[in-house]
Amino acid sequence: MDYVSSRDKKLRVSAAQAIAAGIAPGGGLFCPTEFPALTADEMQVLLGKDYKGRAAHILGKFLTDFTAEELSDFAAKAYADEKFGGADTAPVKSLSDGVHMLELWHGPTCAFKDMALQMLPHLLTASLRKTGETRTCCILVATSGDTGKAALEGFANVRGTKIMVYYPVDGVSPMQKLQMVTQQGDNVEVVAIQGNFDDAQSAVKRIFTDDATAKRMADAGCIFSSANSINWGRLAPQIVYYVSAYCDLVNAGALKMGDKMNVCVPTGNFGNILAAYIAKQMGLPVGKLVCASNQNNVLTDFFRQGGVYDRNRPFYTTDSPSMDILISSNLERLLFYVSGQNDALVAKMMAELNETGRYEVPAELRARIAEDFDAGCCDDAETADTIRRTFEREGYLLDTHTAVAVKVYEDYRARTGDMTPVVIASTASPFKFCGPVAAALGKTVDTASVSQLSELSALTGVAAPAPLAALADKTPRFDRVVDKADILSTLDLLL
Repeated sequence: MDYVSSRDKKLRVSAAQAIAAGIAPGGGLFCPTEFPALTADEMQVLLGKDYKGRAAHILGKFLTDFTAEELSDFAAKAYADEKFGGADTAPVKSLSDGVHMLELWHGPTCAFKDMALQMLPHLLTASLRKTGETRTCCILVATSGDTGKAALEGFANVRGTKIMVYYPVDGVSPMQKLQMVTQQGDNVEVVAIQGNFDDAQSAVKRIFTDDATAKRMADAGCIFSSANSINWGRLAPQIVYYVSAYCDLVNAGALKMGDKMNVCVPTGNFGNILAAYIAKQMGLPVGKLVCASNQNNVLTDFFRQGGVYDRNRPFYTTDSPSMDILISSNLERLLFYVSGQNDALVAKMMAELNETGRYEVPAELRARIAEDFDAGCCDDAETADTIRRTFEREGYLLDTHTAVAVKVYEDYRARTGDMTPVVIASTASPFKFCGPVAAALGKTVDTASVSQLSELSALTGVAAPAPLAALADKTPRFDRVVDKADILSTLDLLL
């Protein structure tokens, strides 16, 4: 299967080339030229496979220049039982009223990013070999909290790579920061940016498209790539867990094969819910895709108020920091597909976003988008109330991001009357956000100390994940803080 740039379809590459590059020249995103069909017969076969087998099968439909043996080997290593606490890599926990929580946080960093970032190092290093690349691959990552640690964990000490993670200095939780700044590995660097996630993400994109910087790195024997979801190798593994969740629900008798399920995702950069959209386009029986936002509700306004994307609005630092984003990069891929792969239109809208901070989607595209998507948002007070109510009613502890999705889906059902069974993406362990989770339950914990884990555990009767508890024995390694305008100077750390 070939891949093209969302802004220039004349640029056509293989899967390995797309993964190795990370982002297309000119800032476009690599997109598969078609969505391979997932047939009813294949779904029957997938019912009998474990997560590793499902991953190898689904990825094989997109990564056609990889062998089945390669992908099976990568999946076995990426989703090894010891990394995910057992063979049930992405378990589905059923609550009342047809609500099913897809727990994506049982990996080594306790967030959904592990589902892709344990696989990406295997895909990227293999892609470099397949394309004949011998230079050191320098991976640049902007993070609003979880991607950074997951990428660091995935690429630490991976031969032939170096990784630099940028995070907003005041825009991550204390636990997220501690995870990043204590990361071990000879090839890792972590830098805080004065500003928010959008500032960090925009700065990283500028590095990718700066010709002088690219030449400087090339002269030093280095190339750039990305571990953000702008890289197709990060996005493709996320398709797998929606297919797997459907299989698990059929196996459990919660769905019959062919029944539809809705999907609700707490969304910032739009990659996670885009993966569900792609699964639907492949043939997975999905009804509505509900995009859940916090107070930074640029996506809610886009979907529900006329197809205008406008980031010219206040930026809020919330209790769900991984969603504190106003520039949702992967929306570009959705626009590429719903426009019939109209690269000229996408390039025009992205130029408008860069120049004015806004763009408007033509009416016919808005109608196509509305067929698949709905959206909603909630603030921190509603998030806290949802954590409390869900724990009291269901005995189920939500983190601050998943709670946003639960509240938004409650509102969606009340507004539409749609009682289709729903899979809600549970994106992080609540113990990564002990302060606001405990506060929602009426208690205060010491967020300056790892003791917050045991305090929240004592409050709820829920055990803290071992990877987070292990942070108590680790010493911070990174304390560099730079202005976003000085980001190019940090590349010296990679040379």
